[in-house]
Amino acid sequence: MLKRWIGAALGALVLAAPAHAADADFFKGKTLTYIIATGPGGGYDSYGRLISRYLPKYIPGVRVVVKNVPGAGHIVGANTIYASRPDGLTIGMFNTGLIYDQLIKRQGVLFDLAKFSWIGKAADDTRALLISKASGFKTFDDMLKAKGPIKFASSGVGSAAYNDTRILADALHLTVQIVPGFTGNEGEMSMLRNEVMAEVGTAESMEQFVKNGHGYFGLALSGNATALPGVPRAAQYVKDDKGKALLALVETLSEIGRLTAGPPGIPANLLAVERQALLQVMKDPQFLEEAKKLDLSINPLSGEVVDQKIKAALNQPAATVAALKQAAGGG
Repeated sequence: MLKRWIGAALGALVLAAPAHAADADFFKGKTLTYIIATGPGGGYDSYGRLISRYLPKYIPGVRVVVKNVPGAGHIVGANTIYASRPDGLTIGMFNTGLIYDQLIKRQGVLFDLAKFSWIGKAADDTRALLISKASGFKTFDDMLKAKGPIKFASSGVGSAAYNDTRILADALHLTVQIVPGFTGNEGEMSMLRNEVMAEVGTAESMEQFVKNGHGYFGLALSGNATALPGVPRAAQYVKDDKGKALLALVETLSEIGRLTAGPPGIPANLLAVERQALLQVMKDPQFLEEAKKLDLSINPLSGEVVDQKIKAALNQPAATVAALKQAAGGG
């Protein structure tokens, strides 16, 4: 997958207003807790820990500690951030797929994404359909012609990957059997054993499987024409309005990955410090070099822009929410 490293794109960033030095002084001698809504290891943990190591460089005098708060497909971690004191000393990272959970009013969601103090995002989260070469399907068109249900690996019911799979199946009228409960690269291992034939997830997390020659990207679930060049776009297969609305939501989520946010009500002056610091981290040459070594793509946006995109994604008509509920429930 083509890595879009910081270059000309930086000129397109909407930068936060410069933070006053006195506002930055607030953080001196204090401890900032960075919550990651997954367990140790994996993509979110890698991004969160790398960002946390560089934040003190641009918020001088602050000590940053990482706290993993996994559970319920990022819901527990997001709830924890949301309920924290709005003093600027608790922020963190969670999955954009929580937009689905809020829209369908999933049990356990105690947050309102529209009210978070958005600090910024580090990367795109391009979704893709990964097809095992052992499946016998040479292209996605071959998959569409299959008569029986196709086995897809997925993380737990209600997770972003599960919902993406259901949405893809509904939008493209694909007959699938989702096998939930896979974590990490367990789905790819199951493909190697020929137990499942495909999975839907972030392209970045599945790229190594493709590089190793075990599978290929059958579809890109992203509106960004530069993501996964040469891979067919899911949108070209969607014919009805319901499917188009669902896929448009997935495309929006693909644009805002690896988010950093704080609880509602962080004072504007302190939020400006954190927004500016995160953008400075995203431009730091050493940070970018480390990210490249870890195979972490970087394509940032400011907190202001993320805030706008999150609110737009939550502003869905009743028909789209009903279709999402049906897809997420497998009905």
